[in-house]
Amino acid sequence: MSEYNAPLRDMKFVLQELAGLDQVVQLPGCEEATPDLVDAILEEAGKFAAGVLSPLNVVGDEHGVVLENDVVKTAPGWIAAYKQFVDGGWNALACPTDHGGQGLPRLVSTLVEEMWNSANISFTLCPMLTRGAIEAIELRGSAALKDAYLPKMVSGEWTGTMNLTESQAGSDLAAVRTRAVPQGDGTYKVFGQKIFITYGDHDMTDNVIHLVLGRTPDAPEGVKGISLFVVPKFVLKADGTPGARNDVHCVSVEHKLGIHASPTCVLAFGDHGGAIGYVVGEENRGLEYMFIMMNAARFAVGVEGIGLSERAYQRAREYARDRVQGTELGIKGGGKVPIIRHPDVRRMLLLMKSQTEAMRAVACVVGAATDAARCHPDEAVRKENQAFVDLMIPIVKGWSTENAIDIASLGVQIHGGMGFIEETGAAQYLRDARITAIYEGTTGIQANDLIGRKIAREGGQTIKALIGVMRKVEAELGKQSDAELTAIRKSFAAGLNALEESVNYIVATYASQVQLASVGAVPFLKLFGVVAGGWQMARAALASKKHLDAGTSETAFYKTKITTARFYADHVLSQAMSLSYAVVNGAEATTAIADEQF
Repeated sequence: MSEYNAPLRDMKFVLQELAGLDQVVQLPGCEEATPDLVDAILEEAGKFAAGVLSPLNVVGDEHGVVLENDVVKTAPGWIAAYKQFVDGGWNALACPTDHGGQGLPRLVSTLVEEMWNSANISFTLCPMLTRGAIEAIELRGSAALKDAYLPKMVSGEWTGTMNLTESQAGSDLAAVRTRAVPQGDGTYKVFGQKIFITYGDHDMTDNVIHLVLGRTPDAPEGVKGISLFVVPKFVLKADGTPGARNDVHCVSVEHKLGIHASPTCVLAFGDHGGAIGYVVGEENRGLEYMFIMMNAARFAVGVEGIGLSERAYQRAREYARDRVQGTELGIKGGGKVPIIRHPDVRRMLLLMKSQTEAMRAVACVVGAATDAARCHPDEAVRKENQAFVDLMIPIVKGWSTENAIDIASLGVQIHGGMGFIEETGAAQYLRDARITAIYEGTTGIQANDLIGRKIAREGGQTIKALIGVMRKVEAELGKQSDAELTAIRKSFAAGLNALEESVNYIVATYASQVQLASVGAVPFLKLFGVVAGGWQMARAALASKKHLDAGTSETAFYKTKITTARFYADHVLSQAMSLSYAVVNGAEATTAIADEQF
């Protein structure tokens, strides 16, 4: 069974040609991310992913986690790997420099995190949640909270969690019942139970810092009455080290379809007198603060989808090269050939490859915009980039994770019957990928957010501006005489027209007939993702053509980029018209059928 191999050449292409690393390094605070440094980071991250994390992936899947004597024990090798992770400074890569982080651009950390997720998603979930908790405390916590918790969280010596979900509430956070009773000394006693808490307990660090949604006694009803609290597993002593065990305990770990080595915990707060907590920011603004974590987590989950897609593709590609079965179509009397010679296997591999490359490019472009929204000296530019990031987060999260499920399933299909056997490893990627379209907001939630908050609320202003940017790329394709680029332009132009038609429908319909608009929300999310991917693949083709025309020693690489973009245009972008039809015309039957007729 082969180990993960980071796709460094494609990653560097995306950085240099599509995401604009040269522009990011000019931003205040990003100057140290020189091309040489970034290359070195990616090289070392690839070695760590392949040499340390990837070999533990199957171990973790088979062993899982165990709850013993009030402690969650991780899989063999996890503690040592996490120590190496922390000692290598990887947890601090994109964290704020004020508290010991390296402050590298989000663009760079996006690709590093893709490697972690490809190699071992169950391991990677731990630092992913920690980074979200860091960001919430950094932006809204008091100076005392920052000083007490951020240095150890940034280093990775302590980990963080996000505690939203309760059994009766699910995704409806207005129904949260966890109580937080002020004690008059600046602390609160927290009572309640949270479910589905990733790395809610483990044995890799000596403290776990929970960020918990709850209600104070006089809080308003609904989402306006939710506050956010820091609740440590161990209350800190005066010298800042972990002291007495807090009244928060893991009462069970879930038995899941996938991500077996990631402990998904049920946490009980306050069963023995109340868990000590500290409010983050102001009372009753917790949901606002939690969305700081949520948006970071949603982007990170999209990167999980990309990582899993890459790994599933690598496994399927190697199997297709090695598995000899059947003769090649159209060649009489030929011998047995590797299945990579069979047309349908090639089609499936290219679906995996092209969509993974498209998702990687989209995520990196959004990562670069995140850096500009945070660091650019011009406020107008910051706002423009933040609007783009807000628009694209549902795409990175929803489109990438739904694709990951399909891509992992294609990987199983390429293996044939062997793909259904656990020993080949293909099935694990499908099992692990399935949760990504559910947690941190299901695809339906992402889609409703996209059409409501991100499009209808502003009359489609941001997405229409983006379509204008995309049309400039289409026009550039039109200047080319190359047959491949002409074919790409044809599909891209049709996709842009389909996207624009759907945007106009949503803007015109949402306010007066929200149910009709919402029926097409998920098809619209997919449509937008497909076209956004086509935008990046078209840019990749144009950049590759430029290198080929200028003369290059990497002719095969750039020709492959163009051919992959052509395949994406023919097989993926071509879906845009049918998706748009479903958005614009697909609501009537859905709303007409009675409940009892299902």
